[in-house]
Amino acid sequence: KMAAAAGGAGSAAALWSEVNRCGQNGDFARALKSVNKILQISKDDVTALHCKVVCLIQNGNFKEALSVINTHTKVLTSDVIAFEKAYCEYRLNRIENALKTIQSASQQTDKLKELYGQVLYRLERYDDCLAAYRDLIRNSQDEYEEERKTNLSAVVAAQSTWEKVMPEDLGLREATYELCYNSACALIGQGKLNEAMKKLQKAEELCRQSLSEDSDVTEEDIEAELAIIHGQMAYIMQLQGRTEDALQLYNQIIKLKPTDAGLLAVIANNIITINKDQNVFDSKKKVKLTNAEGVEHKLSKKQLQAIEFNKALLAMYTNQADQCRKLSASLQSQSPEHLLPVLIQAAQLCREKQHAKAVGLLQDFADQHPASAAEIKLTMAQLKIAQGSVTKACMILRSIEELQHKPGMVSALVTMYSHEEDIDSAIEVFTQAIRWYQQFQARTNYGCCVFQPKSPVHLSLIREAANFKLKHGRKKEAISDLEELWKQNPKDVHTLAQLISAYSLVDPEKAKVLSKHLPSSDTMSLKVDVDALENSHGATYVRKKAGKLTGDNQQKEQGQGEVKKKKKKKKGKLPKNYDPKVTPDPERWLPMRERSYYRGRKKGKKKDQVGKGTQGSTTAGSSELDASRTASSPPTSPRPGSAAAVSATSNVIPPRHQKPAGAPATKKKQQQKKKKGAKGGW
Repeated sequence: KMAAAAGGAGSAAALWSEVNRCGQNGDFARALKSVNKILQISKDDVTALHCKVVCLIQNGNFKEALSVINTHTKVLTSDVIAFEKAYCEYRLNRIENALKTIQSASQQTDKLKELYGQVLYRLERYDDCLAAYRDLIRNSQDEYEEERKTNLSAVVAAQSTWEKVMPEDLGLREATYELCYNSACALIGQGKLNEAMKKLQKAEELCRQSLSEDSDVTEEDIEAELAIIHGQMAYIMQLQGRTEDALQLYNQIIKLKPTDAGLLAVIANNIITINKDQNVFDSKKKVKLTNAEGVEHKLSKKQLQAIEFNKALLAMYTNQADQCRKLSASLQSQSPEHLLPVLIQAAQLCREKQHAKAVGLLQDFADQHPASAAEIKLTMAQLKIAQGSVTKACMILRSIEELQHKPGMVSALVTMYSHEEDIDSAIEVFTQAIRWYQQFQARTNYGCCVFQPKSPVHLSLIREAANFKLKHGRKKEAISDLEELWKQNPKDVHTLAQLISAYSLVDPEKAKVLSKHLPSSDTMSLKVDVDALENSHGATYVRKKAGKLTGDNQQKEQGQGEVKKKKKKKKGKLPKNYDPKVTPDPERWLPMRERSYYRGRKKGKKKDQVGKGTQGSTTAGSSELDASRTASSPPTSPRPGSAAAVSATSNVIPPRHQKPAGAPATKKKQQQKKKKGAKGGW
């Protein structure tokens, strides 16, 4: 037994040396085999179990490593294996569990602090994450300082982008493309798009320089690394309205087929937002990229939420009503206070012509969430206007108390009431807004006895109210507003003129008194450059005509003043067969079809003259063409309107002056004239 034990100890030592050698060479698969052999000799060896967990982690087998830790909890205590357990949970996207493991560790090592910062970033606890990285940078001195600064700048960029926090200047030297990229993201969050684009261009340049130094890196590898920088550039172009350039750059990135599922999802989502309700087939293909495996772990909550919103909108645009309702209902359950899911549901109802139901849905949300009531009521008013219920829309808008005094709201309400010819309600809107500013000024000037001028917005509302009342004949009501304006600025001649004009219709005596305040004509003289005025383009024609006047004509012009020349009336042309004794046809100006005596064309007139039957056969009308029979037959009376009829009588009324009685003879000429575009008559 002792010999066997000695042999086992010798083989274990050899195995341990093998594990050590493989670990130094990075061959963890072979090291794992040796560790397993050691565990066959001593199954509860703490060091062997620890080494097995490390080997599994190095090989990417995080589930198996965590299983080993959980099955040997008595041996592998939290003090021994806390970092490895937390790291496995972090890599398996069990972020909350990783945080608990780190916090339960008895000793916070540097490795745990590094992992703690990563966990806080994934949980979007940016303030705590910022503090953790600052502590690490302050208390660490090793070769990973540049990586920590990069992570610190990423936290600041996330705060600026998602929490709209003004980023502080960290004083970091942007020597790497990662630091430049994060700085650009922070600028985008602040809305400084031009500065952000310059930072991204610098990041692209630094990236190319650093990667081109490695001979093993190909151009395809460089383009793959630059994909995220180019994606952010395209996003800036999209925000700037350069959608064509952005779309082209987005498609170039997709053609590279980057391995980052998060990047592909963001780009696909942005292309969908550019397409909107157009190019729906392309959007349906792109939306598949947003459903790739692991996307939910790569993006922030707000990014994932935006993607889900766009999926619901795409379902609405593609007439998938059930899918749209399902997605919007899911979004509403996740974020009950969010406005967008309700708006999507209302839009879908409107597409289904259920406007009343859409308004009811919005009203219920406004009652439950007073903070969002203003935006909801604006949407409700828009729906009412689309239905033609302008008065109801005005009632909804006036119920938004925080917007009642805003100039835009006052303008909209007055315009809508004017459209409905409800002048009293429009004036009431002006009155309420002016009263609000009076009360606001009284609150701000409480206890102050000196004269306080009114705000520009207040004065603008009073002026608009006065102009509106004058326009609609409310002189007496406009006078009080004009007097208030003149009191604020007695030197305002325009207001004084309006006031005098209004009083002249109500109280002429008062108008005369006020007219004394008007400035004299001397003070109102305009400084005009006469030479410049004469040399202007408008005076050229007058100057040329004046140059033609000479001698007596010029003196006559000076003596008599300007005389308007009378234009000679041209005599109208009369027809050749005009007879002044005959009264013209009063309907001669009307087209023939619109005249009272028009009877229409006789259909089938020429049908009898068309030969029918087989070729060579005679018809009933052939006798009319037989000359011998015509000569022997007694003469018939001429047809009305024919040449014989006109020549037989000497006192016949010309056809332009007589009133046709529907005779068929004149219809042929009338029809020919009508084809030429004649309107009848002279």
